[in-house]
Amino acid sequence: MSKIIKIIQERQSARVPYDSNRQIPKDALKKILEAAKWTPTAHNMQNFEIIVVDDKVMLEKIGNIKSRISEEFLRENYEQLSFSKEELLKKKTGILGAMFPPDWVDPKKMAEAARKAEPMPLTQSIRGSPTLLIVVYDSRKRAPASHGDVLGFISLGCLMENMWLMAQSLGVSFHILSSFSAPPIESEIKKLFGVPECMKIAFTCRLGYPTGASKYLRVRRDIEDFTHHNKYGNKGI
Repeated sequence: MSKIIKIIQERQSARVPYDSNRQIPKDALKKILEAAKWTPTAHNMQNFEIIVVDDKVMLEKIGNIKSRISEEFLRENYEQLSFSKEELLKKKTGILGAMFPPDWVDPKKMAEAARKAEPMPLTQSIRGSPTLLIVVYDSRKRAPASHGDVLGFISLGCLMENMWLMAQSLGVSFHILSSFSAPPIESEIKKLFGVPECMKIAFTCRLGYPTGASKYLRVRRDIEDFTHHNKYGNKGI
């Protein structure tokens, strides 16, 4: 098996706390950013800027920003859940409901759970990470002939993958935080870092070294499940 396939297969979201006292070596950080540099982007637009945050004071300020769980998230999250390992292994997509509090996965309690949930500081999301990479893009620009800038967003996905695989190869854990792009949080983050109004937060990467194991059931569809040979519906190759 080639090395790149092994790295791809071993890549995962390490959702456990990181060691806040173990910094990312500068040479490792530079390699991750070098991978970002060579991201394939639509029309070579290179439609991203990256704010590297490793100052403890700034990390603390980010951590003090509070976010609230939304009913929309709970409802749409529910649609992706399986409620047993057997169900997840059969579906081969989504995640286990056991990863969330019971009220978050009960359709009858979701709305109430969202209303009653206290705003949580982002420190619960950062969880000790010594370095964050905040990825922003210019909302005024788009790839040519790309309705809704679909190609631009695909390019941002390529950026994420490039950095993630490089981090994986270096033994650095990598976790995507999408909550930073939620309007209320995004506004506070932009003020904190002086980000221009036209720039939008795409996502934030949490880098570090886990303090414990991050094991959960990972599933993927078989190649025969998602390939169609020469005609849609003619499964497999």
